Order: sequence, then C-alpha cells, then structure tokens
Amino acid sequence: MPERSLRDLPVSAIGLGCMPMSWAYRSADADPIEVRATLHRAVELGVTLLDTADVYGPYTNEELIGACIVREGLRDRVVIATKCGLVPADATSYRRDGSPAYVRAACDASLARLGVDEIDLYQLHRVDPQVPIEETWGAMSELVQAGKVRYLGLSETTTDEIIAADSVHPVSSVQSELSLWTSENVDSGVLDLCRDRGIGFLAYCPLGRGFLTGHLTSDAIEADDYRSANPRFTPEAMAANQVIVDEVRAIAHRLQATPAQVALAWVLAQGDRVVPIPGTKRRRWLEENVASVRLRLSSADLAELAALPKSVAPRY
Repeated sequence: MPERSLRDLPVSAIGLGCMPMSWAYRSADADPIEVRATLHRAVELGVTLLDTADVYGPYTNEELIGACIVREGLRDRVVIATKCGLVPADATSYRRDGSPAYVRAACDASLARLGVDEIDLYQLHRVDPQVPIEETWGAMSELVQAGKVRYLGLSETTTDEIIAADSVHPVSSVQSELSLWTSENVDSGVLDLCRDRGIGFLAYCPLGRGFLTGHLTSDAIEADDYRSANPRFTPEAMAANQVIVDEVRAIAHRLQATPAQVALAWVLAQGDRVVPIPGTKRRRWLEENVASVRLRLSSADLAELAALPKSVAPRY
C-alpha cells in the first residue's frame, strides 16, 4: 500500500472509515465476526489509517477499535484517528461543544475507550460557533504537549478557521466530504488551502454514502438508516442522480474496474495529500476499495469524470 502524508504524519493512501461498523448505515446488520475480520484484513492489506469518533454509536465505535485492534496486538500497525466536538443528545442528534473543559474530558474518555495512552490524530469534529477556534485549538494543542495526542486535525471547516487554528498549532489534516458528486471543498478553496500548506485532506464519503457504487437502491434504505433523512436519498433524487452512476459505470467498464474503484481513483487524483476514507463493515468491499490504488486515470478519464452532472439535491 503506498503512503501519503497528513503534513508530517504518514498514513496509507486509502484509510478505513469505521463509522458504519456500529452506527448510521443499517448498523443492526453488522456481524461482529465479519466486522472484526474486516478490521484485521485492513491491517493485512496495509491500511494504516482507521478513522472513528466518540459520537459514532455513540461511543461504541471507539470501543470496537479498542477491542478488535488495540487489545488484539495491532496497535503499532495503525494510525488511530478519532474526534471530539459533538455531544450526542440521542441516537441521531447532537450539539457542538468546543470549550476547553469539554475537549480535555472528551480526550480522556476516548483514550479510555480505545485503550491507548496516546491518540495519533485528534480531530475537532465541528467548530463550535460559541467558542473562538483559537480557544478550542489551544486546548487541543495542550493535549499534544501533555503526550495524550500526537497530531491535530479539523473537520468540516472553513479556510478562515483553518488559518486561525494553524496560527496556534499546526493543522495536520482537514476532513470533509469529497466525491464525484460533492465538490464544495474544491469550490470553497479549502482543498487549495490544504495543498498550499501541506495539510492532508481526509475525504469522507468518497463513494457518495454508497450511491456511487451502483449497488444502492432506494428500497434498501430503511427508516433507521441515516440516509433516510438525507435529501440526496429520496427516491426522486436517487432516480434523477442515476445518470451519474450510469456514466461512472460506463467508464469503469472501459477500464475493467468497478464504479467504486473509479470513484476512489478520482479522489486519489485530487492531490498527493488527499486520502479517501471509505467506510465499510465487510471484507468484500474493503478489498475492492483498496484495489483502487492500482487504478490510474488518464487525463481524458479525469476530464470525462469532471464533466459529470452534479447532484440534483444538496448533501444535507
């Protein structure tokens, strides 16, 4: 597996989003044996970056990583990335908290659930509009000084917030959505700023929450699935956006690849510090995703993909 750098932190070119293993997408279907096997297979394939968060579950996703990775002797083979900043109110809603006291308490709780002495990459899940970013980031930088955290990252943020945080302590990564049907971070200048400063970009939902794989149908989205309340996953929006999948599938057929691999290869082509973190709870999809690092898109392929229509619905 080739490596990429989140500023000074080397990670595998493709990471693993662990959220679906216990939250959001039909988590009741998660087979604990298959989930454990998927995590172990990821390590075997050279995937080093595992992305989780305290709010996933809530809390159970970090516990899962602790049980299947840390306590099974694989800690030194992975980079564990987790997040703070969202406080769960119930299973589907949360509030933001960027206060220094919360940050310190959240970090200690994550360390305990993961069963580690140090978190490799600690990310602010969302900026709290009630707390200056410099104040939150200052508290997070103190965690680095205390030896509880190695590197710091932001998630779903703006260029101004990145610059402000970076003036306090180096921002190693910015995590946000990036895929063939989501380009807001290109349009807003966030991706360009990351390139200019050498900041890594963690692309979540690089497969469009499963839509770009071509396997997802509207009748497969049940009421307890996070996507059921997302405007892009109404039956009408999915039908209108099917043209995107059809065109990606045609390109994949020509390249003897899968639509998922084409979608991930496109994300990888957006910069040498861009790291997609597709989520899955099954080895089958993990192996397909990892194989995308071997797919090279030509300039003509990239131009064809750039010309794809945009989604008829917003991402939130």
